[in-house]
Amino acid sequence: MYRVGKCRLAEHLYSRGMTQTDLAIKTGYSTSTISDYINNKRRMGIERAMNISSALNCSIDDLYDWVKE
Repeated sequence: MYRVGKCRLAEHLYSRGMTQTDLAIKTGYSTSTISDYINNKRRMGIERAMNISSALNCSIDDLYDWVKE
């Protein structure tokens, strides 16, 4: 079994030279929502994770660390 660990969104933004604002514009989500994901204050639902991973050209699995239990 696995559980969701740390959000890796900031790493993906950095590696692509993008800002939270850039991602907000691409996805239509607010910068405060994206910031909440990055700071682990909220978790993405499946639809948002799919849209964000598509905007970043990565897999949904890449958006979080996965902790094996």
